[in-house]
Amino acid sequence: MISLFLASRRKALRAALCLGAMTFALCLSPLRAQAQVSAPEAPEIAARAYLLLDVTANQILASRDLDMPFEPASLTKLMTAYLVFDALKSKKIDMKQTFGVSERAWKMSGSRMFIDPKMKVPVEDLIKGMIVQSGNDATVALAEGVGGTVERFVQMMNDQAKVLGMKNTLYKNPEGLTESGHITTARDLGTLAARLMRDFPDHVGFYAIKKYRYPGTPAANDSNRNLLLFKDPTVDGLKAGQTDAAGYCLVATAKRDFPHIGPRRLMAIVMGTSSEVARANEAQKLLNWGYTAFEAVKLYEAGQPVSTPTIWKGKESTVKLGRADALVVAVPTGTAAQIKTQLVRPDPLVAPVTKGQAIGSLKIFRGEQLWVDMPLQALDTVEQAGVLGRAWDAVRLWIK
Repeated sequence: MISLFLASRRKALRAALCLGAMTFALCLSPLRAQAQVSAPEAPEIAARAYLLLDVTANQILASRDLDMPFEPASLTKLMTAYLVFDALKSKKIDMKQTFGVSERAWKMSGSRMFIDPKMKVPVEDLIKGMIVQSGNDATVALAEGVGGTVERFVQMMNDQAKVLGMKNTLYKNPEGLTESGHITTARDLGTLAARLMRDFPDHVGFYAIKKYRYPGTPAANDSNRNLLLFKDPTVDGLKAGQTDAAGYCLVATAKRDFPHIGPRRLMAIVMGTSSEVARANEAQKLLNWGYTAFEAVKLYEAGQPVSTPTIWKGKESTVKLGRADALVVAVPTGTAAQIKTQLVRPDPLVAPVTKGQAIGSLKIFRGEQLWVDMPLQALDTVEQAGVLGRAWDAVRLWIK
């Protein structure tokens, strides 16, 4: 293994790493090292569980009962939206396509868009009804339109949860009404919400819509339940939920601009608060604290290599290691100068390697203690050399 400590502050900062293109579930695990070093103390949050995530740096800044199972209520609709957006992206459906309204959808209890079986509703309007009005009728109509049946769609939800690494989530319906065994966790919600924004950037603007109603339906229930959209101009999503069992829940995202970094996004998730106002206030408290207690440091631009080591038995002599996205690390405000880094990778590196393949990691220290351990990726594919090239490198490796 090769270890490289960078002496100067500039080099130390540039070698720190945010896990951008890696799946979010992998990003959460290395950050448990934060417990080993002092970090700003989070404010008191009146919620049964919460998570504050720096989405730009893919780092957990604060949490409580991160893996405790909770009923997700209408936060379930984040997964429903993920599958609908995926169907749009793969062109299985389109925005102008219309779906019928089944008796099942029409008779859904709870929040509604107020559509009925006489209607043929465009997909775009059903999405707005599901997100802005939290309509259970719109959600079922979308589930039936994409999955064929609600039961098939729920299976798709659970299959996608496994793909995303949501290890403690089980869906029983697409809308979030109380049902035995229908559970998730704050960690899994963070995984889902971050991937939703990253995988479907063209569609997440739906979550910033403050008011919507389908023409011909009652004007009641036309306001987004995410009160922070009306209070904080930097908040642009994502979803609120409430049932008697779940309490009042919210996934709130904000994007604020900072010099030298550009847009920086944080996400606050609160579970089991006491009221609609409380969930907004507690999420706002987390967001404001996160932006002031931690600073983000951009270390590398997107695709810029962290290291370019020698690779053996390949058509190229070197391979670039780094991340596809800009490399950013979040540290307590005023502590950027304390950062040290250690590059760890296999030696020797032997072809072939594929673009995006995980190779080694960058350990980021504050002082002498580990802060974050971030995997690196190959930025390019290096194919295996021909027989003579491989033989020659085998000899060179043996001599080395």
